[in-house]
Amino acid sequence: MIRSALLIGALAITLTACNNEAELPQIGPNPNLPEPQRGLLPSMKIPRPANWGNDLPKVPQGYKIQPIATDLRIPRQTLVLPNGDILVAEGSGGYAPTQRPKDLIAGFIKSLGKSSVKGGNRLTLLRDAEGDGTYEMQGVFADKLNAPYGLALVNGAIYVANQDALVRFDYRDGQTQASGPPVKVTDLPAVINHHWTKSMTASADGRFLYVGIGSNSNITERGMDAEEDRAMVWQIDAQTGAHKPYATGLRNPTALTIQPGSGQLWAVVNERDEIGPNLVPDYLTAVQEGAFYGWPYSYWGQNVDPRAQPQDPEKVAAAIRPDYALGSHVAALGVSFSTPAMGPNFTDGVFIGEHGSWNRSVPVGYKVIFVPFRDGRPAGEPVDFVSGFLVDDGNTRGRPVGVTVDPRGALIVADDLSNTIWRVTKN
Repeated sequence: MIRSALLIGALAITLTACNNEAELPQIGPNPNLPEPQRGLLPSMKIPRPANWGNDLPKVPQGYKIQPIATDLRIPRQTLVLPNGDILVAEGSGGYAPTQRPKDLIAGFIKSLGKSSVKGGNRLTLLRDAEGDGTYEMQGVFADKLNAPYGLALVNGAIYVANQDALVRFDYRDGQTQASGPPVKVTDLPAVINHHWTKSMTASADGRFLYVGIGSNSNITERGMDAEEDRAMVWQIDAQTGAHKPYATGLRNPTALTIQPGSGQLWAVVNERDEIGPNLVPDYLTAVQEGAFYGWPYSYWGQNVDPRAQPQDPEKVAAAIRPDYALGSHVAALGVSFSTPAMGPNFTDGVFIGEHGSWNRSVPVGYKVIFVPFRDGRPAGEPVDFVSGFLVDDGNTRGRPVGVTVDPRGALIVADDLSNTIWRVTKN
């Protein structure tokens, strides 16, 4: 009865929330940040699942998109192997208990926009044996994993970031199934696991793995003890498992990638909630070793968040501004650098998968964008590259997660609502 009353009350508040959420220029290196807004509950509205039917997502003129795998079990991230096979991490994790009425209400709202399929806790391998864009082989590479997410291939081994540990499988080119159980490299923070996804990429030389570990709360409401070793990127020795914090103050670094040529680590980060529909922008940034990016004390540099108590003025003074704002609550979950094979208009830059908002009355995200680069840095307005997921404000046919550029000239997109892997190529 109490749960039902809370949910009914939440729906009433959500339905009567202000729909005049002004769209501010929150894209780029200098976003326009409004004053924080606080209320009993934030706006909470998530589009409900809808079917694709005979429709397909929209892509730019001169490109085509097709589903290469369907009926998956919550596909999150993908990895293109040297022979062109694609590994798909499927799963759903997290076991954080509800702490406030808001947690219960938010959990219910979020559940309305999710697939009803149970997470696979496995790696699926896709193969296009004929090289014609049809992936006729689809089989389980490894199963009985624990909410796998980040993937990397390093020195003859496939590394998988489960929600509780980094593990590896020996791999030889063309292998279709794991030859044995995974070997644990190191434990990863897994107590509470409010943000359970463990993103990952490998350094250019293969020596290190970088793993993104999200916070255990929105703004430390579970206390700072619960945030030990969290809201940061770890640097892990791929051979020994020895690790250290590489950068901190990143609330939820949901996808990581290495910039070709420079070897620079980049991340997309999901920022904090509950201070308005236009705060705080999720962002794309180069991750500097030893840097602090603000969470929980401040956002976008030195903008103090008074909800984090006690404050730490020295930390705030040291906080680094991110490189490029993506907009508030777009929920960026994928990032991948492009190559010239993707065409002249999309040669230099990154593709970003935006899973979409749940805490605005006007949805944002729900698409894949391209952020152009110049001289190694973001430069210019983002371009919609895969869209058409949103039918209207109330329904969506898909939610992009991981994006991976196949160097042969394709973008691979994981969609965890329609449980589909999409492939975008030039005509």
